[in-house]
Amino acid sequence: MRKDLVALCTHHCRPRAILFSAYLNSETLLPFQLSRARTRHHLAACTILSAAVALATSALLLASSSSRQAPSSGDAQKTPSWAYVLNPGTAPAKDDQTPRHVPNSSASFTFAQTQDYFHVADWHPGLHPVMPSIVSTGRKPDVYACAFCHLPNGQGKPENSSLAGLPVQYIVNQMTDFKSGARKSSEPEHLPVAKMIANVAVSAADGEIQSAARYFSAIQPKRWIRVVETRTVPKTHADHFMLVAASDAAREPIGHRIIEMAEDRERTELRDDASSFVAYVPAGSLSLGKALVTTGSSGRTVACRLCHGSNLRGNQDIPSIVGRSPSYIFRQLYDMQSGSRHGPLAVQMKPVVYRLTEEDMIDIAAYLASLEP
Repeated sequence: MRKDLVALCTHHCRPRAILFSAYLNSETLLPFQLSRARTRHHLAACTILSAAVALATSALLLASSSSRQAPSSGDAQKTPSWAYVLNPGTAPAKDDQTPRHVPNSSASFTFAQTQDYFHVADWHPGLHPVMPSIVSTGRKPDVYACAFCHLPNGQGKPENSSLAGLPVQYIVNQMTDFKSGARKSSEPEHLPVAKMIANVAVSAADGEIQSAARYFSAIQPKRWIRVVETRTVPKTHADHFMLVAASDAAREPIGHRIIEMAEDRERTELRDDASSFVAYVPAGSLSLGKALVTTGSSGRTVACRLCHGSNLRGNQDIPSIVGRSPSYIFRQLYDMQSGSRHGPLAVQMKPVVYRLTEEDMIDIAAYLASLEP
């Protein structure tokens, strides 16, 4: 039955057959031959087959991921706290109405102005295209401005995602999944996702989503995260869904974590989209991640290029995965394995993530973040 399934999918769509063959048989991967016309023609058949494989393995997946079930309200956090950073409930900073400034910008905003969901503080308007209204001001009171979280340059922050350069159709598809419930977070207390669903996806009109998708897709992504392999990291605590360094400059072993922080905390809090991030990753993770990404490490997973393209910068409605936040990449692998993401593209990822450990996910995320976007 397994060989029949692989053979049938091979007839319809070679890339997906590779995923099934690797998952079901752990055999040598077939050559990657992507025909766009053929892929479109048989997309429906392949999606059905993808769903069939996911359903056939769901019992095993649920058994192996029982420890990953989302916690109910009041339970101790069960998701990795360094990746799903929660707000500890600290009071918001008081604004003294002093005009704030950032380097290389003539603009000035008070702190309160930089925290306005419906009027994005644009520090560097000359460094990105003109924002459509749904991106810069949203639609009060129902839809937050997209750039409030994802920033005017689309690069985003560790608690959300980078949208710069993603395919228009991919962005639209993900908004559809958010709206339908097919995409959510494994951690229900991770409010950046919960708020995005409640205050953007649910109420945004199709035209608004298309407008925002075209805007962010047109932006060329840039190097945004400095990746550092290390055995020790600054001690951190959570503050507004980000990790920030402790005031005493103490250090601790990194363990099996990625510690992603703002290069300049003050500028990041002011939502300066010219202020980037640093990601500390475990020593040795880049080489281990490279093996997983490029070869699949002897059947543990599937080489990413088979779907994401030879340069890993995407293919049609499949996204680029290079140079993006490693915390974000880890969360998506985790969410796909836990079943929190189960849209059409996520279903196709089920065989890919099935055997991955959390350490594997860390290595993959670290290596991908180190690559030029």
